[in-house]
Amino acid sequence: MPDEPRRELMAPAFPDDTGDADAALGAALAAHAAGATAATLAAVLAALRDARVLVPVVAVAGEVDAVTGADKTSDMAAVLVESAGGQRGLLAFTSTASLAAWDPAARPVPVTAPTAALAAVQEDAAALVVDLAGPARFVVTGPHLLGLADGRRPVATAEGLAWVAGESQEGEQSRPGE
Repeated sequence: MPDEPRRELMAPAFPDDTGDADAALGAALAAHAAGATAATLAAVLAALRDARVLVPVVAVAGEVDAVTGADKTSDMAAVLVESAGGQRGLLAFTSTASLAAWDPAARPVPVTAPTAALAAVQEDAAALVVDLAGPARFVVTGPHLLGLADGRRPVATAEGLAWVAGESQEGEQSRPGE
């Protein structure tokens, strides 16, 4: 149809993605789970900064038929969980296997971990919860969530962990805890 504008699909962000966990991230998560230290925390956050994660989306009932109780409409939504203390966290998984262990019906949406962290911040969530069902659950909160969402790089310092600007600006450093 010559009068219609040409429509093109965008290329997938992760064209060769097999659904497996990033090897560096998996190793960092396992090391941290075996013995949490400042070094293992920095390794996990650094691996997350460069990793693809899967944010689950699930069907949420919209309008319900008053007579039958059946869904008339539904929407797809990202999943936020709430802790016993009332804090919310956005879920992310390192692989399709870890996602399926949590909910086999959830659909994976591949994004970078900084994009997932930014989505958590935008949803006023207090955390990004990685691999809720295992094999090694990890929760990113506070300044670490903000640093990851901002695309910064974690660096171990004498005072703890600092977040520095991207690779091209290694000299710039934020204060620990920022």
